[in-house]
Amino acid sequence: MPKRFVEPSQGRLLLSEPALSDNYFSRSVVLLVEHSETEGSVGLILNKPINMKLNEVAKDFPSIDFPIYLGGPVHPDRLFYLHTKGELVSGSIKVFNDLFWGGDITKVVELIENKQLNKSQVRFFIGYSGWSVGQLDNELAEKSWIVSMTNKKSIMGPNPEKLWSELIKQMGSDYAIWANFPADPILN
Repeated sequence: MPKRFVEPSQGRLLLSEPALSDNYFSRSVVLLVEHSETEGSVGLILNKPINMKLNEVAKDFPSIDFPIYLGGPVHPDRLFYLHTKGELVSGSIKVFNDLFWGGDITKVVELIENKQLNKSQVRFFIGYSGWSVGQLDNELAEKSWIVSMTNKKSIMGPNPEKLWSELIKQMGSDYAIWANFPADPILN
């Protein structure tokens, strides 16, 4: 169950409030992969799969059928990834426990080709979400986000499209109504 009312830090989730109408962040779950009071924050949107496969986006990639997700609006021309093989992928950054981001892409491809890394162990993103120093604090003060604890199972789970509503429901009855809040209240 997500713990409520925690401070943002690396490895925590940002859950958007239901009326946030931004195209990227509406009903989004963002994993903070970096967070610093002096450098800002970097995150990946976990619950926005796009209708493309990895080898359609990364032309030099082998023909593997892995889904790809919208990570955010910053650098939509670049590929980012989360994985569980930090001990095998040099240059990986530990997010928490056994979840990592980045590292040697050549090694990631090799692990996939050798069937040592599968869809439940790696997730690819186009772009990332970024906040300059103080920007995320301002958005939190405006109540655009709730910061939540998480675990690897939630992040790498099989139903990312349902992640936002599942996490909101787990936060208790005060927030469960959010899960049923219409995406566009005007159309209600």
